[in-house]
Amino acid sequence: MKISAPELRSLTSRIFVAGGCGPEEGERIAAHLVEANLVGHDSHGVIRVRTYIEWLLDGQVMPNRSAEVIFENEAIAIVDGHSGFGQSIGEEAVQLGIRKCEKHGVSVVGLRKTGHLGRIGDWPEMAARAGKLSLHFVNTSGRGVLVAPFGGIDRRLSANPIAAGVPVDGRDPIILDISACMIAEGKIRVALNKGVTVPEGCLIDGQGNPCSDPATFYSDPGAILPFGGHKGYALGIIVEMLAGALTGGDCTNPENSRQLHNGMLSIYLDPAFFGDTAAMQQEISRFISYVKSARTVTPAGEILMPGDLEARNRAERQRHGIHLDDNTWAQILEAAASVGISAAVPPE
Repeated sequence: MKISAPELRSLTSRIFVAGGCGPEEGERIAAHLVEANLVGHDSHGVIRVRTYIEWLLDGQVMPNRSAEVIFENEAIAIVDGHSGFGQSIGEEAVQLGIRKCEKHGVSVVGLRKTGHLGRIGDWPEMAARAGKLSLHFVNTSGRGVLVAPFGGIDRRLSANPIAAGVPVDGRDPIILDISACMIAEGKIRVALNKGVTVPEGCLIDGQGNPCSDPATFYSDPGAILPFGGHKGYALGIIVEMLAGALTGGDCTNPENSRQLHNGMLSIYLDPAFFGDTAAMQQEISRFISYVKSARTVTPAGEILMPGDLEARNRAERQRHGIHLDDNTWAQILEAAASVGISAAVPPE
């Protein structure tokens, strides 16, 4: 089925408000989830609605929380999310980082114990819209044990995403949004809902054998592999140190398995403090053109900048609607029913 982004945002917001979120928070959560679908990251879109509502009703994530600044000086802040929704706490933490960066040219914000932050690419996009470069390291503790260490079988790390953004004059920003593992858990969930396999080389089963069946990841249970073998594994370890230990939160820790907590270390840079911003933008544009001028492997091929595909997906899905598989739609309706909403947008 296909549904328009405004209709999907409206329904999603209603579900969270009915679950106990205030109208502003319900709209904020809905906006972030639907935006993930718009840019093509269905793994972090409305497929999360049922899980988020289950956590909300079970007290694993708390509605209407605000970020608490535990420590700050001119350029650094440590923020505790107190298990609030990541879409709310994340916005507050990023806005704080932007404000400090505007005054001092650089800022660092350590965020701990917040609910699921959703698509991490949202945060460098927000900073880029404010004219700032940013870098974000994210880990998950509690329920987020997903990834086997290099050479191991058992899960020991979270997916450990890294995101970064660079504002570029006259075009969409350059946005990096990757995990230190071969596939995001949400993409495994999307494959499960669609009844398809995941690419080879992403998963192992509980005995360490290669596996492409998404169901095995949840039932055996298997593990996600780090990308690039030892390289992704080492990167994931560093992310755990920065986002988990340094922020005062937790590295991946199954002893806190009742709740999912994200930690995020964010670094913000204001190019105005680094010299001639016009010259910087000119050099960025020159470099982009140079990279894109490379010959392509196929005649119809094209070289894209990080974030280009998401921008194209957004434009296409805003025009033509967002496709949802039947299982995901049924789960959204189930979440709606669990908070007393029976009427929903009918499928096309």
